[in-house]
Amino acid sequence: MNNQVDARGLSCPKPVIETKKVLDGLKEGSVTTIVDNEVAMQNVSKLAKSLNYNVDVKKVDKDYYVHIYKGEGNEEIDCQCEEERDLVILFKSDTLGEGSDELGKILMKGYVYTLTEYTPYPKALLFMNSGVKLTVEGSEVLDYLKQLEREGVELLSCGTCLDYFHLKEKLAVGSVSNMYSIVDALHSAKNRLEL
Repeated sequence: MNNQVDARGLSCPKPVIETKKVLDGLKEGSVTTIVDNEVAMQNVSKLAKSLNYNVDVKKVDKDYYVHIYKGEGNEEIDCQCEEERDLVILFKSDTLGEGSDELGKILMKGYVYTLTEYTPYPKALLFMNSGVKLTVEGSEVLDYLKQLEREGVELLSCGTCLDYFHLKEKLAVGSVSNMYSIVDALHSAKNRLEL
């Protein structure tokens, strides 16, 4: 049976996430993801290859049809999920990357959204400096962070940073923390990532 994902017009990372959802629910068969740009085609193809599935891409007019085959002979790569879950991410800014703040906010929103769709979830998310702006009222990623918190991800915002930006009363997800707790969470984690 061939499943189809029409991801035309969807921005990154949604074509990959929608394809992964269908693949996760499929024991055997194929998935065809239709995308309207080369970057999305490459990203969906990379996903399939990273899972050890066969991939065939055809271009029809301006669209790309990414055919992914899941079945016998395709052994999905197994992960050490408990070890991968021991990941702590430190958000040092409310933007991702350097250069354009506008682009950085778009990238951060995409990154946090992707965290809600990617398992295993991190153990904890830590917020310092302007990163605390992600956890307060009006944040564009607030719903995603609340979803992660419901899934058991610990969210800690630096109290000194919240005070500095006059945001302590506006904290909308997670809890106020201190430097000792943040250092302890970073040092006790097997895997750390700083953004």
